[in-house]
Amino acid sequence: MAEKPDTKTFEPSLGWRACVALVAAVTVFALDYISKVFVKNTLMLTGESVSVIPGILSFRFVANIGAAFSMGEGMGMLFAFFAAVVIVSIALYLGHVRKVSKVETFGLGLVAGGAIGNALDRLVLGYVVDFIATDFIDFPVFNVADIGICVGVFLAFVGFMFLSPAAQVDAGAELDARDARAAARRAKRRGERARAVRERQECDKPEGEGR
Repeated sequence: MAEKPDTKTFEPSLGWRACVALVAAVTVFALDYISKVFVKNTLMLTGESVSVIPGILSFRFVANIGAAFSMGEGMGMLFAFFAAVVIVSIALYLGHVRKVSKVETFGLGLVAGGAIGNALDRLVLGYVVDFIATDFIDFPVFNVADIGICVGVFLAFVGFMFLSPAAQVDAGAELDARDARAAARRAKRRGERARAVRERQECDKPEGEGR
């Protein structure tokens, strides 16, 4: 007989979730903030492009007034509001959903840290500091926060789809159970209505009838 999986592996405590998600978020935010300060004090002032890996990767300052990877220009404040919604949603999700895998928790922490990093730029500067450029392909310039968001979304997806028991529920059995509960509620309501009708009929009978 196959052993039952350890549910603790998939259902970490609220304290564990908060700790791991916070560490992941703070790590991404700190790395993003430090790298952006460095870029603003160097590349932003000089306008230079520094080759990190010749022909593959370089650093150059770009003021992104849009979303991640320099997309959606002109909608910066809207994206800042959206980032706030995402962060609050992650906090509520991790705080209230019972079946959350550890990988999913870590991934959502990365997403929150990246969202905070870019949202802070938009609120303080009016744009996001992007500086990581890929030279071997034509790809938008990005930053550490964008990396955290993309990696976090990937890990959260993998954690939910393949590791969380919430995704391993037998859909057919769940639908049958839901239908059974609905049928039981309908039967209960019919019984209550029938009992109410009988009671009214008893009350309407002339005194002494049927005795």
